Amino acid sequence: MHNSDSLPGAPGSDAAPSGAMLERTTPEQLPDGVDSAFRVDLERIRFSPYFSRLSAVTQVIPQAGSGTVVHNRLTHSLKVTAVARSIAVSLRNRGGNDWDTITELGGCDHIVVQAAASAHDLGHPPFGHLGEQALDRLARERLGLADGFEGNAQTFRILTEIDNCHASERGLNLTAAVRAAVLKYPWAREDWRRDDAGPADQLPRGVGIDRALGAAKFSAYTLDAAELVDVKSRYPRIGKHQQTVECSVMDVADDIAYSVHDLDDFYRAGVLQYATIAAELERWLADRSNLAALDDATLESSLRTPGHSLERAWRRTAQKDGWIADEGEFRDAVRRVQEGLVESLLSIPFDGGIDAERRVAAFTHYWIDRLKASIAVDANPDVRSGHVRLSRDAWHDVVVLKFVHTRFVLDRADLTIYQRGQARVLASLVEGFHAWLADPNDSPRAPRRLLDSVEATIESYAELEHADPRGADVIRLGRARAVIDYIASFTDAQAMSAAALIGGTSDRLWDDGRSL
Repeated sequence: MHNSDSLPGAPGSDAAPSGAMLERTTPEQLPDGVDSAFRVDLERIRFSPYFSRLSAVTQVIPQAGSGTVVHNRLTHSLKVTAVARSIAVSLRNRGGNDWDTITELGGCDHIVVQAAASAHDLGHPPFGHLGEQALDRLARERLGLADGFEGNAQTFRILTEIDNCHASERGLNLTAAVRAAVLKYPWAREDWRRDDAGPADQLPRGVGIDRALGAAKFSAYTLDAAELVDVKSRYPRIGKHQQTVECSVMDVADDIAYSVHDLDDFYRAGVLQYATIAAELERWLADRSNLAALDDATLESSLRTPGHSLERAWRRTAQKDGWIADEGEFRDAVRRVQEGLVESLLSIPFDGGIDAERRVAAFTHYWIDRLKASIAVDANPDVRSGHVRLSRDAWHDVVVLKFVHTRFVLDRADLTIYQRGQARVLASLVEGFHAWLADPNDSPRAPRRLLDSVEATIESYAELEHADPRGADVIRLGRARAVIDYIASFTDAQAMSAAALIGGTSDRLWDDGRSL
């Protein structure tokens, strides 16, 4: 397959996006041509300081103590971008009915896909997913922000409000196509804060079931919801709760990179142990009928018994995703992971040598190529799926790979202890900066970037209140959201340094404080 950005004669290569998809938030003189417009977007994202900071933000395992081979948010984003571009180009080359369907839905430009993949993690705060969960809880419970914090919503906010460029004081002035392509969960949290939403298996992926909380995953805060609605309106053939085609390509690429490349890290770091993982998978395969006969209460009380955690994972998968979940396919996927991960990779501990690196490369090559080649196009997807998705067998592969990730890494007590400490760091930052802004005698001495953010965010809440009066305290809300925006923009190291400074325990004033 030719791998150039310009593929003469490729099916659909002459199909141009509509003017609505090319539209920016403010008028701007740009080079002629669709390709040029999208490349400007890609360059603005990659030149953004929010993109650069991802090199110092945790993916899953902190780089400190694990070596430079461990992924951070930037290296993860670059690999998602590579996978996403490959999928987009392969779809274009595939042609036929699949490309006709894609064209009818709004198209799939490979540069838009790369821009979305590059941007998809911009909103992640310090300390990886732990930071996201901690900031959400702090924003809601300590600061009274009903829509809390969510990494995808923060990404959209960075692209459309917080970051800036020469053409716009607010946001990067991106095309509608790129703004739409980052909307993995195209709704606001409050859109799902109701009693009639329906059971979990009939809700879009990421919504969750807590009606009081609203959606667990969402792509816009209340402040930015109107822009989300406007951007989505440019794609009239895309369902209300569906991603654009370009977004679904990015989402699939994210799943592929997350499920494969992070396992590389865990193997290199010595976190994945052959014996425990082999026991879990082999016991489930060998004792399937007896495990299936266990009631849920018994299963939940014995998850440390080999095979039991995987059985629970299968039951949850079948319950949530009955549209695609199949016991036979799940069993086959467990066997593939047992052979491809456990027996082929983990059976020999990583020692840093050439042979070990070749084993990692072979593992990554096999799984990435397998998953990239297993792409399906769906004109009428299930509410929990997308227009571009993994085939049934590959979908089950990712479920099992993610199970290994969760059960044998994220659930480890040593990682949990570390994360609890990180959560305390974030709590001290939220409380410290919020109290500072509330101090009329000392608030003018707060960091300039924070004060500018407070002013802009209060203005945004005032505009929202004027358009839809709710009796909101715009000053309180503006300060609270600005604090969350500010802390979310830190790297891991900046968060640690700022916590030491604001807690009065740092003796490195100039070193620790210069970048805040």
